[in-house]
Amino acid sequence: MAEQAEVIVATVNERPIAAVAAKTTWQDFPTQWKPMLDEVYACFRRHDSPKQGCNVMLYKDDVPNVEIGVELIAPSVLDGPVVRSALPAGEVAMTVHRGPYQDLGVAYDRLKRWCADNDRTLAGPRWEVYGDWREDPADLETELYFLLR
Repeated sequence: MAEQAEVIVATVNERPIAAVAAKTTWQDFPTQWKPMLDEVYACFRRHDSPKQGCNVMLYKDDVPNVEIGVELIAPSVLDGPVVRSALPAGEVAMTVHRGPYQDLGVAYDRLKRWCADNDRTLAGPRWEVYGDWREDPADLETELYFLLR
């Protein structure tokens, strides 16, 4: 079972990303995110970009309108479907999920429950920032954020 981390409220700055955007369905999304992320890395390779930051998934709403990409920590030329965007700035509720990706839903449920229990209203956007890859799924770390109103 994944370790449960505490929920914290923080104010975060906008974080630039290189991303591919899509309007999709929750049913189709599981087969779409990897090709979208692959396109970002292909763009970096085409332009000999320096190493960038963590992989990210931004869910702008519940349609879902999504942006899948990578944090930009160094200047990079972008082209094709890859665009500059940003993770939102503002007050967030966040937690760190430690464990397999398939348990992210449990962490999201806990984060939503915490917000409801603490009278915190969700603004809509939410995102994930993925830590470095680990062979053991128990060692994976994913930061989960909900933008608050």
